[in-house]
Amino acid sequence: MESVLVVGIASVVLGALIAVLFFGSYFRKRTSEVQSMAKADPIRDTKSIHPVPKKNHPKTHASDKTQNKRHHPLDLNTLKGHGDAVTGLCFSSDARSLATACADGVIRVFKLDDASSKSFKFLRINLPAGGHPTAVAFADDASSIVVSCHTMSGSSLYMYGEEKQKDQQGKLPLPGIKWDHHHIHDQRAVLTISGASATYGTADGSAVIATCSEGTDIILWHGKTGRNLGHVDTNQLKNHMAAVSPNGRFLAAAAFTADVKVWEIVYQKDGSVKEVSRVMQLKGHKSAVTWLCFSPNSEKIITASKDGSIRVWNINVRYHLDEDPKTLKVFPIPLCDSGGNPLHYDRLSLCPEGKVLAATHGSTLQWLCAETGNVLDTAEKAHEGDITCISWAPKAITVGERKAMVLATSGDDKKVKLWEAPKSQSL
Repeated sequence: MESVLVVGIASVVLGALIAVLFFGSYFRKRTSEVQSMAKADPIRDTKSIHPVPKKNHPKTHASDKTQNKRHHPLDLNTLKGHGDAVTGLCFSSDARSLATACADGVIRVFKLDDASSKSFKFLRINLPAGGHPTAVAFADDASSIVVSCHTMSGSSLYMYGEEKQKDQQGKLPLPGIKWDHHHIHDQRAVLTISGASATYGTADGSAVIATCSEGTDIILWHGKTGRNLGHVDTNQLKNHMAAVSPNGRFLAAAAFTADVKVWEIVYQKDGSVKEVSRVMQLKGHKSAVTWLCFSPNSEKIITASKDGSIRVWNINVRYHLDEDPKTLKVFPIPLCDSGGNPLHYDRLSLCPEGKVLAATHGSTLQWLCAETGNVLDTAEKAHEGDITCISWAPKAITVGERKAMVLATSGDDKKVKLWEAPKSQSL
């Protein structure tokens, strides 16, 4: 019993000793902290009396963000409201409307009364469920829009038109589907849609629409009725794009090889399409042609190639007498990677005045003088992602109190931007 008592007393004494040592260490630590805090007060007061000049501080991340948000001098505006990447865009013939195709399954038609407006009204057209829109074009007028969609089962083409009759509440309903076609290119997606009003020769002025697949086939459609006008095959492994000339006479395609094939759309006396026949081939590039565009008068074609060059071709030749198209000019593409290797352009678009050529590579946008090939201006990060489509307004549009030629660009960053044309060196 006594041994148990002794052990108990020893435990209490040992516990008390440990407690004294612990609390003694704690209070010494707190005392030193109080002393250090007391010593720091004069330093803080000194700083408040003698602040360090801001110019001696390095730039912060916040200031870098502010610097990046500054607009390019040619950047006019941004059209907001898209829920996903914008895959295509197109101006109406009067330049008052801009249609965009978005991966969120919606077509938006913006009203461009003033390109400098703080906000824009737009018409929203919901596509059939499951369809991924890839391209868009106007047919005939601003009230008719042709859209290509891709699903797991293939590509479809829809034409939306405005309803003429008002509903019971006296309002015009949303545009409805006037015609549609499914599995138009088998399982292949539509890369581009190009449309033009056929005004050449005996053509009746109707819109001609060309859909270019990722395979080798291209189909021509009548914009108003949706009738199949014919198809051609590039036989060049895979297409990059195709375009119809502004007067509806020619169809040209850029594909996997270095040559560009050109077809003529032949019209009958009643204005309907008789046939589509190949009439010439542009030879001169050393590598694949990535993009092309026609001149406003449909007599020239501008091509960009992976060989690092741009060529201007005269196609106003007597091809029925075996006269070949001629290369008028060759310009080097003024872009290089970090190793000094030349880059190629992804897209081209020529201003309706024919003086300024817009071109893109990734997120970089450039404006070139169409006469000399010299760079007029560059926006290195025009979008936060790759640029997916570019198009010039067919006419000068209102920008505040003036008129200006405007370029529209779309990107993976869910944005559509409007840019003013730079001054051309030939002006």
